[in-house]
Amino acid sequence: MDVQSEKLLARILSTTRIAALGTIRDEEPRVSMVAFIAALDYSAFYVHVSRLAQHTVDMQKNKQVSLLIAETDDGRADPQTLARLSIRASAEFMENGEPGYAPVKKMYIETFPESEQLFQLADFGLWRIKPKGARYVAGFAKAFNLTPETLQKVSQK
Repeated sequence: MDVQSEKLLARILSTTRIAALGTIRDEEPRVSMVAFIAALDYSAFYVHVSRLAQHTVDMQKNKQVSLLIAETDDGRADPQTLARLSIRASAEFMENGEPGYAPVKKMYIETFPESEQLFQLADFGLWRIKPKGARYVAGFAKAFNLTPETLQKVSQK
């Protein structure tokens, strides 16, 4: 992957706050919109969701998920040239008090201040989305298969 594409991906992952979360329900794919934050080294992505939401129920039953994080639509003539990252991943529920929980919660609230009140509700919880691999489209004729290690390398850009 060229340096320009790496820098674009790092910018997208550090500034985008909304992703499409893909889950499986009754052997059928489902997609939901979620707010997310990324670990500083892009080794994980975190969502704070209600246990009552269908996507959360889906993750409890099947840990295999995907995230689609895309560049913001800027009105260009061909939106297919917008950069996007499609991540294949596994979802892990984070227990309050486990190592790493407090700093993730702090970072999440800093990014989404209105979420602080949701951390007080019993039905909301943090989930860690751990990448297994990804497909990154950086624009026309610029597509790359990425490993978790490549994502971590990009975080240093």
